[in-house]
Amino acid sequence: MSVHDDLSSIQRSLDDLTRSVARLEQQLGSGGLEVRRVRTDTDHLRDSVALLRAAAAPDAPRRPDLVTIPDTPYDGSLWTDSDDEGLGARDRRAP
Repeated sequence: MSVHDDLSSIQRSLDDLTRSVARLEQQLGSGGLEVRRVRTDTDHLRDSVALLRAAAAPDAPRRPDLVTIPDTPYDGSLWTDSDDEGLGARDRRAP
């Protein structure tokens, strides 16, 4: 099966799940935490499948390569004139 076929199969299953959750919600009521959680999880699955479908599209832009950040410490002179967040400048008192 191709990726498109797999995504279509997932979408059909998700549609069935959504209908089943809606029927269950009608029978049990929508006030319970468990029913709301299942409905929310179903919505998250729908969003995730949509993201997968967009990422699998042939014309989708490729993700950029990750940038490696070295483990070596930064040069201390980068921070000489900076303020400490919430404390102000080093040579002045905090408000």
